[in-house]
Amino acid sequence: MDFLFIIDLLASSLRLATPLIFCALAGVLSERAGVIDIGLEGKMLFAAFAAATVGVVTKSWPLAVLAAITVACLLSALHGFACVTYQGNQVISGLAINIIAAGLTVVLGIAWFKQGGQTPQVPDAVRFKEMFDVPLLGQNALVYVALVLVFVVWWLLFRTRFGLRLRAVGENPAMVDAAGVSVAGTRYLALMGNGALCGLAGCYLVLAQNAAFAPHMTAGRGFMALAAMIFGKWHPVGALWACLLFGFLDALAIRLQGTKLPGIGEIPVQFIQALPYLMTVILLAGFIGKAVAPRALGSPYIKSR
Repeated sequence: MDFLFIIDLLASSLRLATPLIFCALAGVLSERAGVIDIGLEGKMLFAAFAAATVGVVTKSWPLAVLAAITVACLLSALHGFACVTYQGNQVISGLAINIIAAGLTVVLGIAWFKQGGQTPQVPDAVRFKEMFDVPLLGQNALVYVALVLVFVVWWLLFRTRFGLRLRAVGENPAMVDAAGVSVAGTRYLALMGNGALCGLAGCYLVLAQNAAFAPHMTAGRGFMALAAMIFGKWHPVGALWACLLFGFLDALAIRLQGTKLPGIGEIPVQFIQALPYLMTVILLAGFIGKAVAPRALGSPYIKSR
């Protein structure tokens, strides 16, 4: 194992962790405000479809990014309408978003492009390229955006008045309401930030990582991001390290394919593909330690009369 292999492995880990970082930050925002978001997977998937569709049609990356963010924000608003305005079950609402996204993207893809749910390849002019020809730093722009947003979300949550109110809404919404701050308004703002981050995650999948949209291309990344958020104890920096760990496991699994171990032989491909998910479960089950969720997480707030 030489130095170049290690650098390449770390660079690949960072690339694979980027959509997880976006989604984990989205989960931190919504769940710190007291809203469970199981729908990260569906928002990212629909955002990827929107980015690919608009990118193919308009050949404009700003419009593709805008479309992805808009679609994800609309899904977040739908989640808020069901859970914040009408006090619906937050888990069921998130699962509904995942089901809608998984089905509707395929239906629309078949109707519009007639390629079995896939989109045509996004033009090269729309895709994000590596910014620097330097090992490890040779990443596309969205990778750096994700890393910067970790600091931005941390600063927003822990260094601003809005962040204080958002965290208070997730802990004791009645107290916030008594102080004259709108609980519903704060949760909707958190969900809009959540949608924007999920939109960027979807953009990354089709404008940086892959060349086109394919059905179910998120492949459970939304749930891995949710696990990373919990593993990181609802903190942006903790979530970042968890995402980097999962990205490293994913990159390592790719490089282990075809490897022969003494006394065992070639490692089965199925085991290699399942390794990141198995490690996610093992880490959460055995090494997460004491993780205390926001006290009002999952509880709809009903204003007392």
